[in-house]
Amino acid sequence: MQFCPDCGSMMKAEDDRWVCGSCGETTARDREAESAFVSTEEQSGDELIETEEGAEFEGKPTARDVTCEECGASEAWYTIKQTGSADEPPTRFFKCKECGYRWREYN
Repeated sequence: MQFCPDCGSMMKAEDDRWVCGSCGETTARDREAESAFVSTEEQSGDELIETEEGAEFEGKPTARDVTCEECGASEAWYTIKQTGSADEPPTRFFKCKECGYRWREYN
């Protein structure tokens, strides 16, 4: 990943140049330095936030201090993810054990 020396925004590779999408600054690409960059095609399981309908929560920790807004049950599986910056509290994602309703809680 390359950042713009002028505004600090992330730059995009276009042929033999880096181009800033924010301010338009361009710099030459250094292919030798880029060989040290690490890139991935997709995120690993630890980095994903389970928000899709079929995601598995079963086997995760259980919270007994919550109330499902959908059915009123008092037990839900949960997972915790840091969705904001490091100085903000993490977000808890819940799935009701009774009806499967999903919600999140910001601390």
